[in-house]
Amino acid sequence: MTGTRDPLNAFVDYPDKPVRSAETGPLRGLSFGLKDIYDVAGYPTGCGNPQKEAEAGPAASTAPAIQALLDAGAAFAGKTQTDELAFSMMGLNAHFPPPVNARARERVTGGSSSGSAAAVAGGLADFAIGSDTNGSVRIPASFCGLLGLRTTHGRITMEGAMPLAPSFDTLGWFTRDAATYEAVANVLFGEDSHGEELRTPVRIAELEARFFGEAEQKAYRAMLARVLERFEKPATFLALPGELEDLYEKFRQIQAYEAWASQASFLSQKDRGLGPGVKERFAFGRSITGAMVEEARQRRRDFQGDFSALMRPDMVVVMPTQPSAAPLKIATLEEQESYRHRGLALTCLAGLLGWPQISIPLGEVHGAPFGISLLGPAGSDRQLIRIAAKILSGS
Repeated sequence: MTGTRDPLNAFVDYPDKPVRSAETGPLRGLSFGLKDIYDVAGYPTGCGNPQKEAEAGPAASTAPAIQALLDAGAAFAGKTQTDELAFSMMGLNAHFPPPVNARARERVTGGSSSGSAAAVAGGLADFAIGSDTNGSVRIPASFCGLLGLRTTHGRITMEGAMPLAPSFDTLGWFTRDAATYEAVANVLFGEDSHGEELRTPVRIAELEARFFGEAEQKAYRAMLARVLERFEKPATFLALPGELEDLYEKFRQIQAYEAWASQASFLSQKDRGLGPGVKERFAFGRSITGAMVEEARQRRRDFQGDFSALMRPDMVVVMPTQPSAAPLKIATLEEQESYRHRGLALTCLAGLLGWPQISIPLGEVHGAPFGISLLGPAGSDRQLIRIAAKILSGS
């Protein structure tokens, strides 16, 4: 999809090849975009890097999760842009024109699932598949006014997808409405393994202190009121077991170490022309020693145990998705990195835990979309989607 068919730079400019979908099924009549880290038979998997695209050749088979969508009748609309090697959060790939955020055109879409979010927000697809390692579905969802779920780690296979940090990588998707979101979930999920009803909302003061200013705090309070009125029980506060900055640093070390390990063969052959920021993040990963990553992984295991001990089975965390609206496209690299640090500290908790988190498009700030999130126990994905639907409908 190119030119006038794609005024939002959402899709990668590949020659159209037929991708068959079932003539009947629960997703018949719906079109979807696909982040260009997933294999589709006959298409290259470029992963946002021109050299990787040139060397990839056409994929021999389609990723199993994507084939399930085709078998359910969904129509393939094309491969969507991704930040380079999926290792960024802004939606600004140095090698391609930036996708357009239809809800706030002067602002970024967020990434790394940038094209997928742009396609859905702009009405070019009914839903779009992304991936979420540390916010790459939740962040664009918040920035573009969409529903976006980071799924329970390991619940949906990542076979046939480019790995970034396998102990964090998850498949997720975007929609404009809850009914479509649930229809896709019905195809990709079985029943939730978490059987307890999530009745008790939990707030964490350290997370709510990440906002940029009073405008964000005011907008969040309005969203929070809408969310809390959907629960029968009042909200309770939980103290985060550990310093947020330390937890984020441990996440960053594990992610970077795994990212380098995943891409070392490709990156070590020659200069791959990595864009600013991406190049430095891979270099950081290369510098992490085995001892450093094992210490970080032990801290992760300790955090998982401590946090799980504080959470009753009926609890769900209500939290900011991001500290503000999407940054402006004209923001300097330094300004982007400042936002990145504050924003990724919020998203790292779900990754460390391996738990699902859904961003709900309830608010606006500075004239742009602004989301709020629910973080639930492992295996509560479908319940989170149902709760989000009730919040959006006001029922």
